[in-house]
Amino acid sequence: MYNGRVIICDDEVEILRYLSKILTAKGLDLEVFSSGTSLMNCLENRGLDDGDLLLLDVKMPDLDGIEILQRIKKMKLEIPVVIMTAYASINSAIEAMKLGAYDYVTKPFPKEKIFGILEKVLERKELLKENSSLKDELGIPWAASPLIFTSRSFGEVHDMALLVAQSQSNVVILGESGTGKELVASLIHSNSPRSGERFLTINCAALSDTLLESQLFGHVRGAFTGAVNHQKGILEAANRGTLFLDEVGDMSPAIQAKLLRVLQEGDFIPVGDTKGRTVDIRFLAATNKDLEEEVRQKRFREDLYFRLNVISLYLPPLRERTEDIELLARHFLKKYAARIKREITDLTPEALQLLKSYSWPGNIRELENAIERAVILTRGKSITAETLPVWRSAQPSEPKQAGRLVSLETVEREHILHVLKAAGNNKSRAAKILDIARRTLDRKIEEYDLDEEGAR
Repeated sequence: MYNGRVIICDDEVEILRYLSKILTAKGLDLEVFSSGTSLMNCLENRGLDDGDLLLLDVKMPDLDGIEILQRIKKMKLEIPVVIMTAYASINSAIEAMKLGAYDYVTKPFPKEKIFGILEKVLERKELLKENSSLKDELGIPWAASPLIFTSRSFGEVHDMALLVAQSQSNVVILGESGTGKELVASLIHSNSPRSGERFLTINCAALSDTLLESQLFGHVRGAFTGAVNHQKGILEAANRGTLFLDEVGDMSPAIQAKLLRVLQEGDFIPVGDTKGRTVDIRFLAATNKDLEEEVRQKRFREDLYFRLNVISLYLPPLRERTEDIELLARHFLKKYAARIKREITDLTPEALQLLKSYSWPGNIRELENAIERAVILTRGKSITAETLPVWRSAQPSEPKQAGRLVSLETVEREHILHVLKAAGNNKSRAAKILDIARRTLDRKIEEYDLDEEGAR
């Protein structure tokens, strides 16, 4: 069951009936509009009355969904908009995404798709509310920050991020997977002179080279098999704004070369086109790799590295900011207890000690997973040590590493091996803890000669 309010606008009676049935069954409040005109009349007269999500059809006879979305943005109404579209009008949905739509679904769509989007929207709303409350309790200035911390080490990162935000320089954010690199990138954009423009992200490790190139630079009709229409790329959509390149260290040399021109000259050519495009973009990049080592190994272009790495920020792993563990754990406890409607309000002293003594190779992402699991398994009102994952008995550090220095490759290999074991050799779960794409994890397993059980 959910606690929220959804607004629906569609001229198809069957769609309205279907959505009303599945959403009311989940306990959601609904407001339904059968035409774009009636929705706009409501917008102009009284806004959306704190709606949590707007499901908007892109093709309606009286008023196009794209135009409605444009008006919503001009009116500065802070509501996530999900575009509903038939397959034939998929390009309109993509255009809507570039105008600021939260997501889109193609008809017919399963109810699980809508529920998945809804969970993310309500989770974000609760996160912002919870962050504000935690900041007030600790006396920490809000400053539009989505970050939860009280440690000095992360406080220094936070302050540096706010300082560099005022510049136009490109920034590389370094740190292990799960340390919050995308949140820091968002913080920089929100406090920058470009905050009124778009903040877009792309995961360079999650896409094949062909798809990544198309998504970044766009393509023209006929550029490759399946390119039936012209499509703008993320670079063009991010013009005057900020583009966050996640896992930039996984970008292929060919795409690195094309991206370098964008940073040097401010222009690019879409796939299959002959006419260039000019853009003005601030680049933020993140990686859990040692880019200097990647440059030395000729896997990352040195000229691109220096263009991106004007300023670098290093995010400390959770084991180096233990003061934040309890604060984060209590945040995740409230989040998941509310989600599954459980009256769990605390953690036992033994559970807290266990959380603080663990090394957290998966960092904040792993901590969140541990608390979610504990909330599900807890029968009383407090999380106990027994409800935490079985890997709670693991030592904070590997004894065999004591007293000697090892290569970064060795550290990465053993870290992946440790997380695989912690995840019960479930690769999908391990990839989630490591905050990398499943494809990237498969490549790492092959690279480090790890078999299905996470061992040689």
